[in-house]
Amino acid sequence: MVENERLRQEMRRCEAELQELRAKPAAPCTGCEHSQESAQLRDRLSQLQLEVAENKGLLSELNLEVQQKTDRLAEVELRLKDCLAEKAQEEERLSRRLRDSHETIASLRAQSPPIKYVIKTVEVESSKTKQALSESQARNQHLQEQVAMQRQVLKEMEQQLQSSHQLTAQLRAQIAMYESELERAHGQMLEEMQSLEEDKNRAIEEAFARAQVEMKAVHENLAGVRTNLLTLQPALRTLTNDYNGLKRQVRGFPLLLQEALKSVKAEIGQAIEEVNSNNQELLRKYRRELQLRKKCHNELVRLKGNIRVIARVRPVTKEDGEGPEATNAVTFDPDDDSIIHLQHKGKPVSFELDKVFSSQASQQDVFQEVQALITSCIDGFNVCIFAYGQTGAGKTYTMEGTPENPGINQRALRLLFSEVQEKASDWEYTITVSAAEIYNEVLRDLLGQEPQEKLEIRLCPDGSGQLYVPGLTEFQVQSVEDINKVFEFGHTNRTTEFTNLNEHSSRSHALLIVTVRGVDCSTGLRTTGKLNLVDLAGSERVGKSGAEGSRLREAQHINKSLSALGDVIAALRSRQGHVPFRNSKLTYLLQDSLSGDSKTLMVVQVSPVEKNTSETLYSLKFAERVRSVELGPGSRRTELGSWSSQEHLEWEPACQTPQPSARAHSAPGSGTTSRPGSIRRKLQPSGKSRPLPM
Repeated sequence: MVENERLRQEMRRCEAELQELRAKPAAPCTGCEHSQESAQLRDRLSQLQLEVAENKGLLSELNLEVQQKTDRLAEVELRLKDCLAEKAQEEERLSRRLRDSHETIASLRAQSPPIKYVIKTVEVESSKTKQALSESQARNQHLQEQVAMQRQVLKEMEQQLQSSHQLTAQLRAQIAMYESELERAHGQMLEEMQSLEEDKNRAIEEAFARAQVEMKAVHENLAGVRTNLLTLQPALRTLTNDYNGLKRQVRGFPLLLQEALKSVKAEIGQAIEEVNSNNQELLRKYRRELQLRKKCHNELVRLKGNIRVIARVRPVTKEDGEGPEATNAVTFDPDDDSIIHLQHKGKPVSFELDKVFSSQASQQDVFQEVQALITSCIDGFNVCIFAYGQTGAGKTYTMEGTPENPGINQRALRLLFSEVQEKASDWEYTITVSAAEIYNEVLRDLLGQEPQEKLEIRLCPDGSGQLYVPGLTEFQVQSVEDINKVFEFGHTNRTTEFTNLNEHSSRSHALLIVTVRGVDCSTGLRTTGKLNLVDLAGSERVGKSGAEGSRLREAQHINKSLSALGDVIAALRSRQGHVPFRNSKLTYLLQDSLSGDSKTLMVVQVSPVEKNTSETLYSLKFAERVRSVELGPGSRRTELGSWSSQEHLEWEPACQTPQPSARAHSAPGSGTTSRPGSIRRKLQPSGKSRPLPM
């Protein structure tokens, strides 16, 4: 009954609304699409009215401009009339004077001289008259010139007047065109207003028709509701019974729900624990397989004789600045320490090397990766370690380090000393150090008395094909103190300058050559190993370093030598028959380290900041190419000598008490290819020599 009463009230309200709609058929319907269109059309009409107002303002401005030009034209016409009047007056005055002159001349000619005296008088008067006549003629000519000038001015004024008339005609044509456009816009506005009115009336009629249809549907729904009410009462009783039953069931539902949740949580927790344990086991197996794969890969690389390549990323410093250009663009793979990722121009680029050290890696971590190569130098192998990268990437820091935290150079010699001491009971070793730099394609001795002296690279005269540098100073070192003295002396002679990328930029390639000669006192076996530690100059482009003058020439030589190194790597990688080692002093000097009988490792230094991504990308691409080069397995340089009693006695004092000495480089093949029994002769100093710097 309550529902029936509510429906009756709703029916009465609908009938009242229908009567109101019938009483106001012309009232616009609110919220319909046609009312929105009508509002849009009204806005369009207001915009058109604003445009008409703007056109009227523009037309008024043009009328004002035409009026101003008309006023100026009138002023020009008045001035022209005044000039014409003055010209007429001047012509009249000149013609009057000309007539007077002619009359005077005629009267003088008409007179006849009666006597001689009179004739003389007439002659005098005639000369005066002639002078007056000539003056009158000159004046007449001057006046004619003025008349011609006035005519020219008049002609110019007429031309200006004609142009003014043309401009006036153009302005009037523009005014007519604007008026026609205004009339056309006014007509279009009237047509749009008429169409808007028709759309409005049509929308009102459609809304009224739609309202009638909706009211008819409401009446039909009301009749259906009335019939449904008769059938809803038994259904309502059934629903009430069902509701009471559900209410009783719901009272016990929370307990059932809690029990179900507990069981589901326990099952989910158990499944999560099982998944975690499986994941941990899989991750452990993956890491173990990764280490095994890397170990096998390194062994394969060693057997093939590939150049090993490791990368080291320096940390972001204050010198890198702030802002977007100083953000970190380098990321690492947490599961593989041989993968490095670079974000270049919004795209990630990945590189795989033999080992990647992050910015948190210490000098000791880097040295542990290379110390196996350094110890093989004692066994008679040639080893080359060179640092490559742009200026400011940390090459010198990795190779030399600081007194508190030394780099590869000093740590390598310390390791050699410790290994020598461990084998002192069976072997006798001699360690010598040389330091050189290649500056502007000139090889210079950093430990010599004259560092500016140019040195040349020569082939050994014994036909072994080995290279050596005649005149290169060599110091024998026996302790860490000797090492520090040699490093300090060589560092002061190296060429460094200021560039845009580094305050103390290395402008040359620095080479530290460590030669280890060993003798097995029991068997006479002799080994000679050479360790080349190379700190290359910066590989950045000339424009980025800001080099000028002599710095520009240095940068050009540096880039030329690094390009030659790239050509050598490309030739070795493609297994070409000819490798261009002699294109640069750098590649020629490193020929022993890149030609197949040595172990070579490259340390590519990387800057992580965004502004250096182009140089970083170039360095990492070059490192990947270097990594694919196969030099073949390294060869050990040994020789079995014949030991006589006299030679043993001559050698023994030097073995027991070795003294620091300096000598020049002899041919590298002299320690491996000379005849047996010539140990003393080979250890004799040759060439220039000097004491260890104090």
